[in-house]
Amino acid sequence: MVLISTLLITFALLFYSLGVWAERWKRYLKVWHVFSFWIGFTFDISGTFAMHFIGKGDFNILDLHTLTGQIALWLMLIHAIWATRVIRKNDIETRKKFHRYSLFVWLIWLIPYIGGMIMGMSNS
Repeated sequence: MVLISTLLITFALLFYSLGVWAERWKRYLKVWHVFSFWIGFTFDISGTFAMHFIGKGDFNILDLHTLTGQIALWLMLIHAIWATRVIRKNDIETRKKFHRYSLFVWLIWLIPYIGGMIMGMSNS
């Protein structure tokens, strides 16, 4: 289960980063960026769910890793929903500026990702 959860979270990093950085370089939100956000979010949810089974102890929202992970997941969800709405409305100005919010969410998401990686290495 450790390998599966690690792969799922790594795929989340890959797809989410691809969407965020491609959008940042183009400075324009495209449909495929939104698909990449949703795929990354789906992998992250799946990896988080898989990690729940290998974790020791009860779910504790006050645990720093759990708290930052929850914040990142909710931000990713809001980000993907908002990006979908921007594409559907075809708001050109918002599509040009959306990369700022995307980069912010990605940076927040890296906190639990790197924290989890450090925790995993220290427990090996």
